[in-house]
Formats: sequence, structure tokens, C-alpha cells
Amino acid sequence: MKFRPCIDLHNGKVKQIVGETLTGNNSDVVENFVSEYDSAYYAAMFKRDGLLGGHVIMLGPGNEEAALAALAEYPGGLQIGGGIHAGNAAAYLERGASHVIVTSYIFRDGQLNMDNLRSIVAEVGKERLVIDLSCKARDGKWYVVTDQWTKFSDFELTEHNIKELENYCAEFLIHAVDVEGKRSGILESLVTLLADWTTVPTTYAGGARSLEDLALFRQLTQGKLDITIGSALDIFGGNLSYQEVVASASGGQNI
Repeated sequence: MKFRPCIDLHNGKVKQIVGETLTGNNSDVVENFVSEYDSAYYAAMFKRDGLLGGHVIMLGPGNEEAALAALAEYPGGLQIGGGIHAGNAAAYLERGASHVIVTSYIFRDGQLNMDNLRSIVAEVGKERLVIDLSCKARDGKWYVVTDQWTKFSDFELTEHNIKELENYCAEFLIHAVDVEGKRSGILESLVTLLADWTTVPTTYAGGARSLEDLALFRQLTQGKLDITIGSALDIFGGNLSYQEVVASASGGQNI
């Protein structure tokens, strides 16, 4: 189990946002935190602390400059997502991303588009690709949501579906959108299922708010999943000490 840091970008600034308020209308967005520091500041922090495999997410347009600044500060240390497709993925790798993260490009019109998935794998290779399966609950099941988490796809998270996608990627990134940014605790049922189903490195994000939550997460997943913490960290306006989280990790990584 590793701690994976994050840099969420919205309108060019580092922010922490309640995920389900990303409706496409900026006036609806609930911001937990807007940083006075730029993306490179956080990238330098994560580089200093030896944290690998964190992600930079561009939440909508106007974030590319900030994203590239983070990659330049910590080349090879960060993944990048948000608007990634077969036409631009290789360029982000050339600019310093360790992996590209893809969601909406491969989930088109509410369905998994295998042609697009194969296209991006052909461009960057499965070993440099992370598939974002960020999801919301509906009728007791988990479905991938796309377009800044505003649209349900018909792709259900099941063991069979996850096994199929593992043939095309190196990792999964999964935000539990129902609790993302709410600091209300992890979604225990979801993380338990993910630990049972996944065999590639998988990072969970959503709701973690305390060291006790991290301990529970480790127990439920038997250390099989990695975790991201955003709004709860003091570096993003929360109460949970970033330094304590890093210190609890062996070599800055294994919690």
C-alpha cells in the first residue's frame, strides 16, 4: 500500500473540489481549497519526499500550462490525466509524465470504445497507460462516470470487466465520486471489491480524512491498493498532516 499524491488543476490553479459538483458550469463547482502556490510547488514537494506515481489531473480547459509546469519540475514522477487521447498522449510522456491517464476518450457516448482504447495503447504502450475507472453508485452497482464525472456510462465495475481492461493498461485510478472531496470516510464496500478484483496496481481516491481511515483502508484491502488523499491534507486546507502521512510510509512510499 502506497500513498500517491495528487495535483488537481481547475482554471489553471491547484484546487480541491467536491467531485460531484463538476457539472460543466463553473458557478456550480464547490471548492474546498484554492492554493496560493502553483503546481510546480507541489511537484517539487512530492519530488523532495520521494513520492512516485502521483497524478496531475486537468479538470477542464485552461490547465495545460500548469500541468506541464508540474511535469517539468518532477519528470518521471507524475502521471497526467484530463483530456488525454491518442493524438496527444505521447507528447505528455515526452514532456515528463511517467504515464498518461485516460477516461472520456475510451468511454464515448456512454460506452467503452475499444477502437479508441486500442489506438491509445498503440501510441504509448500498455505499460505507460493508466485507465481511470472513477465511478458512482446507481441501483446498488458501480458505473464509470466521464466528462469531469458528470455523465454515467453503461460500463459497470465488475470482476470480469476489470480483468478484461487489465490486458490494456499498467494501472487503474479510481475516484469514488460520491465521496470525493467530502472528507466523509472511504467507501468500504467499493475498496473491498476492488482489492478482490484487481491484479494491476490500483489507486483509490475519495473520502480519506485521517490516519485511522488509512489503517482501515489497509485492513480492508490487505494492502493491495494504493490511496490518494486530497482535501483532508493540511497542504490542501485540511486537518490531516501531510508530513505524518509521508512519515508513516516506509521510504516515503509504503504506508
